[in-house]
Amino acid sequence: MKKIFIIFAITLAVLAAAYSYLYFFTENFVAPVSSFEDCARVGYPVQESYPRRCVGPEGKTFTEDIGNTLEKADLIRVATPRPGDTVSSPFVAEGEARGYWYFEASFPVRVKDSAGNELGVGIAQAQSEWMTTEFVPFKAEVSFRTPTTATGTIVFEKDNPSGLPEHDDELRVPVRFY
Repeated sequence: MKKIFIIFAITLAVLAAAYSYLYFFTENFVAPVSSFEDCARVGYPVQESYPRRCVGPEGKTFTEDIGNTLEKADLIRVATPRPGDTVSSPFVAEGEARGYWYFEASFPVRVKDSAGNELGVGIAQAQSEWMTTEFVPFKAEVSFRTPTTATGTIVFEKDNPSGLPEHDDELRVPVRFY
């Protein structure tokens, strides 16, 4: 009987130690979160807004990077690729832009890595009459060299044959590379 009591006491002590370890070192552990991606990956709640927001530890909010798509929505709208999409070379970009975004029915589409290095450039072509102030569909096939970073940006540049900086404009779409 004494032997069973000792085994029971040791088992109880081991279980108490394991519970204490799990409670104090895993339950109260807060994973480091410094971006929307970290926050969502760890499993904090993501609000279905545009852009999406993730509410992390202590109520801190992280917003998904969608580039400047909201600010440029009245000038150019990109259907593919969308912010956060994964792209590989070559890819097709499609959307619509106001007629004055084009020059001679085209404008450049650049691929940059997260360090700002240009990896490739393609030309978006108007798919209908571009000499208008209305939205005109475009399509571009863009090839780029192998990136050294996991993320980057696709830059849809307003064609500016004058070269004057006051006529420059661009839409930036953050992407991941495959």
